[in-house]
Amino acid sequence: MRILFSLSLLASAAAFAPSASFIRPATTLNAEQFDQEQFIAESKEMRLKYLEEQAMFALKIAVENYGNAVFPNAMIAGDCVITHLLHRMGYLSDGKCKVMVVDTFHLFPETMEFLKEIEEAYDFKAEVFCAEGVPVGDKAAYDAKYGADLWKEDIEQYDKVCKVEPFQRGLKTLSTDCMINGRTRWQGFERAWIDQFENAPIGGGLAKCNPIAYWTFEDTFDYIAKYQVPHHPLHAKGYPSIGDAKDTIPIPEDGSTKFVDFKFEGDPVPWLDYASERKGRFVGLANKDGSTKTECGIHVAGAEKTFDRDLWEAGSVKNIDSMEVALEIKKSGKPAVFTVYAPWCKFSIAMEEEYEKFAKENPDVDVYAFRGDEVRDFVTSEFNTSSFPTVNVIKADGTAIKYESEKRNAEDFKAFADSTM
Repeated sequence: MRILFSLSLLASAAAFAPSASFIRPATTLNAEQFDQEQFIAESKEMRLKYLEEQAMFALKIAVENYGNAVFPNAMIAGDCVITHLLHRMGYLSDGKCKVMVVDTFHLFPETMEFLKEIEEAYDFKAEVFCAEGVPVGDKAAYDAKYGADLWKEDIEQYDKVCKVEPFQRGLKTLSTDCMINGRTRWQGFERAWIDQFENAPIGGGLAKCNPIAYWTFEDTFDYIAKYQVPHHPLHAKGYPSIGDAKDTIPIPEDGSTKFVDFKFEGDPVPWLDYASERKGRFVGLANKDGSTKTECGIHVAGAEKTFDRDLWEAGSVKNIDSMEVALEIKKSGKPAVFTVYAPWCKFSIAMEEEYEKFAKENPDVDVYAFRGDEVRDFVTSEFNTSSFPTVNVIKADGTAIKYESEKRNAEDFKAFADSTM
């Protein structure tokens, strides 16, 4: 029994013995030396081979064990690896795995062009989703409905409108039961404990497959170099990760680190160090509590809700629900106070109580509220609206006079109405 056990140990040890190329002739000073650089290179190759097999096994489970596996592809480096793996396994060309893309209307121009390149290279067609009620690719329609500066007005609402809601809608439209994504533990403490499979806190708890969960960012680029995987052209301009053009920068900012022709130029450490992949993302943005923004909210429970509730749902303020009624009020020949608001806007929310108080204390005045964030062209042209909330007095002749003060309490609303009507 001991002999068999010993032979087994010898066999196992032999499997991991260094190749002959490592070993130099014995010397009197050191009986056994090896080529350190070659050892490191072969060790990395062994690691990458294992990571590939592990990722492909996870993808096989995701695609074969579920009926509608969907891969939301942001075309960052890890997503390019997953796209290539799915291609190698035949899951793109045969349609077993669908690819979904969210166009925020604020991406780099190169991003959607790159999508066309990989669609052709891998023989698939991605399903593209964008802000609700806007045709795919129609930035002008988006600006008209939501405003070109929504991200400046309320970054959390921008994330919900442009990222989270279309992401959720895409998953539902494609009847997703397993979502494949490129999150890794190496990306930072928010993701440090993810596993290859988990239940997503979104979409009713659908399965989530993280096939490269245990990869480092260096592993990702090693794979891209090994197979010459198509990757985002902005890696060659100094961007380790690519999101919206408005808040994504090169790292370092001088663009001295690049990935060109499948190898690094400059010092790769600023990209490859722990939690550094996304350092160039969400630059200059903060959450409402003042904390630094590191996530867009897609993977957060309940994030698909674009606002908690509507405003002035009951009470003395009359909430109107159509442009036709709004115009009727303007043309009625009867003076009124008319506020254009957005239910997600913190300033609209803050004045809700005082505006209701004003309406209740002045029953002889018609006080209206109209949601305008989805019909911006209309409220801009008819009700002086460039931001939310906008309070107007509608005079008997139909003229809308804008309330210019930032003081939004019942007494000030009354003073403005009395002086203007």
